[in-house]
Amino acid sequence: MDELRPLLIYTSDQEMWRQMLVGDLGSMTEKAPWVFVNTFDELEHEAVAGLRKHIPLIPVGPLVEPDDDDVHGCTAWLDAQPRRSVVFVAFGSLVDIGHDEVVEIAEGLASTGRPFLWVLRDGNRALLPKDALIDACGGDRGKVVPWCEQRRVLAHAAVGCFVTHCGWNSTAEALAAGVPMVASPRWSDQRINTRFVVDVYRVGVRAPATPLTREALRLSVEEVTAGPEAEAMAARAAILGEKARAAVGGGGSSDRGVQAFVDRITSGGAEP
Repeated sequence: MDELRPLLIYTSDQEMWRQMLVGDLGSMTEKAPWVFVNTFDELEHEAVAGLRKHIPLIPVGPLVEPDDDDVHGCTAWLDAQPRRSVVFVAFGSLVDIGHDEVVEIAEGLASTGRPFLWVLRDGNRALLPKDALIDACGGDRGKVVPWCEQRRVLAHAAVGCFVTHCGWNSTAEALAAGVPMVASPRWSDQRINTRFVVDVYRVGVRAPATPLTREALRLSVEEVTAGPEAEAMAARAAILGEKARAAVGGGGSSDRGVQAFVDRITSGGAEP
């Protein structure tokens, strides 16, 4: 499977990631009495059951408790937007995008005609020509910030689509919030996460070009927000969001897992 290959076979300049993966898996099977995982049983039941045969796995996710900070005024801006209208764009803290892709994303967002919130780190924002930013934002239609509380934004009712690199934390937060996704994976686990989002959970689409082009972004956003499958995607995403909230709620699967761990520790036991 093409999506799985990058997790197992790395080029010479990515050897560090292979060593980290092998080291982490080795330490889990040999040393760790407990392994907490940011997922929930209802989302990945077969995978959790399979891994439990080899490691003491406890799903405790999704870890989505929102913070109260409203840095850069994102919540106030979102409050002024219609329900499920906003395209939220964020590529995490490690993915760097070049000048050409920054411009393409700006032009692509402008072409959607939809309000958008774009998290563009300062180093990447310096690549964006001022006129492209002005054209994309179209007055107050778009907002570009260097950082935001992502979980808080995804949980807002105005957000209707999340353009993401599909790192697992971002994917889990979007699933927990019930927000459909446009996936633009780059490396590591992002490709396999995308496969699950698109083909297993069926709550998003994969952008047809990486790096993103303006047309690929426009078409993908249109498919997720207004295409023939848009409502079905939104419905499936909402169901997953409900299951995620139930998992971490009182008596839910993740809540029970954490409580079992606490009970074992307080009773003096160390092994699961």
